[in-house]
Amino acid sequence: MNLKLTIEYDGTAYHGWQKQKNARTVQETIESAVSIMVKAPVRLIGSGRTDAGVHALAQVANFHCEAEIPPKAFVAGLNSLLPDDIVIRSCEAVDERFHSQYNAKLKTYRYRILNAPLPPAICRQYVWFIPATLDISAMQEAAKHLIGTHDFTSFEASGSPRSHSTRTVHDARIFTQPEAIICFEITANGFLRFMVRNIIGTLVDVGIGKISPEGFRQIRLSRNRDFAGKTAPARGLFLVQVIYDEAVVGPLSR
Repeated sequence: MNLKLTIEYDGTAYHGWQKQKNARTVQETIESAVSIMVKAPVRLIGSGRTDAGVHALAQVANFHCEAEIPPKAFVAGLNSLLPDDIVIRSCEAVDERFHSQYNAKLKTYRYRILNAPLPPAICRQYVWFIPATLDISAMQEAAKHLIGTHDFTSFEASGSPRSHSTRTVHDARIFTQPEAIICFEITANGFLRFMVRNIIGTLVDVGIGKISPEGFRQIRLSRNRDFAGKTAPARGLFLVQVIYDEAVVGPLSR
């Protein structure tokens, strides 16, 4: 049986999604809980990595097992075994061929900035606090230059595990929410290491007037990380959605 999980987690206490030695990770924590339920070792396949401190509203993962446990029972059982900062939102049986990473078509990330005079005491681990007033219109204009198929080397951290640095961005937008929150949301077919956080760091430079929207475009074209802004803190970043073709996900083969 191939089971697909949709997972919400607060990444504050974890060294990212991917299992690694001598570090607490989301993948390993869930694998341990699944193994208890099925009474056998399990390999959990995630749709992709999230870095240390990054959160997820709907991470997707799948695993294969022989245990005859209904998907709904997995939701209840895993949530009883997992810490409070990880919640299984759904579990469904899918086609045996489904692979949460290789079959992912698009992903959406959201970054949250608190643009206010004073820092927050509550929810401070979910925003980047910036007291300087940001020019939202300029940031919105700059974000438009991300849409399309481009080489994103300028926004790539060194050591990225990739074969090329070209990605297709389907949507990139800046919008506001109540309580002085500015959000950047981006949907693409893939992301380079720290790509979203490096983009938002550069967009903040646009917001404070250090870079113009056209200057932002020139940075993207330069393919030089040295010209872009600093890496934004991980705490403001959320994986919002992973999109699949319905034909790839299922329904479950009989």
